[in-house]
Amino acid sequence: MLKIPPQKNFLIFWLLVLTDLSSIGFGFGGLHYLVKPLLMPVLMVSLMYPDMKMPGKKIILGGLFFSWLGDIFLLFESGQSLYFIAGLVCFLITHICYIIYFLSIRSDAPSFLKKHPAYLLLIPGYGAALVYLLFPYLGILKIPVIVYGATICAMLLGSLHVYLKVKAPANRYFVSGAALFVLSDSLLAFNKFYQPLPFAGIWIMLSYCAAQFLIVLGLTGMVDSVKYKG
Repeated sequence: MLKIPPQKNFLIFWLLVLTDLSSIGFGFGGLHYLVKPLLMPVLMVSLMYPDMKMPGKKIILGGLFFSWLGDIFLLFESGQSLYFIAGLVCFLITHICYIIYFLSIRSDAPSFLKKHPAYLLLIPGYGAALVYLLFPYLGILKIPVIVYGATICAMLLGSLHVYLKVKAPANRYFVSGAALFVLSDSLLAFNKFYQPLPFAGIWIMLSYCAAQFLIVLGLTGMVDSVKYKG
């Protein structure tokens, strides 16, 4: 078993993130290709500390693994739609893993969505509006993007569903991470299909890395705090 405290891995992760963002900002493509595939494995290692008994850890590790595969595919997606589709599928599986994790949490506390049902309209409405904006430019990717958009909105709704079922600050980490994931994917889609954004690569990677970090950070705060299904 690994004996590296997660805090040290988090520090390594953010040093790698800063290095990757610098490589994007200054156009050091080779460094970006080297550093980006290291990001998710470092977060995965941070969950392997032997004293951290966290139900549901394996499903989050599965999500991080498919994110890692997606990162690699998207490194080579320029001009190659198959690589983009492969990356899309990998991140789709990541979001499904996170949905499964959120829905596995059991608690007598009510669902946040039951107390605030407006989010059941607002979040799908946002996803539908984004897809509507991009739809004329999606080409053969119309159906995959619709499915992906629906799934990531479901993931955000899942994090809100458990907001009152999970103790602070883990609940805030989960919701913030899920929201940042939606932001990152929205920026990526807008930049790729609709209109290039200034410093798009930096904002996409920063929001993506922060999203994954916050979800992992939320999980590390879940030790013995709630029950899980299964």
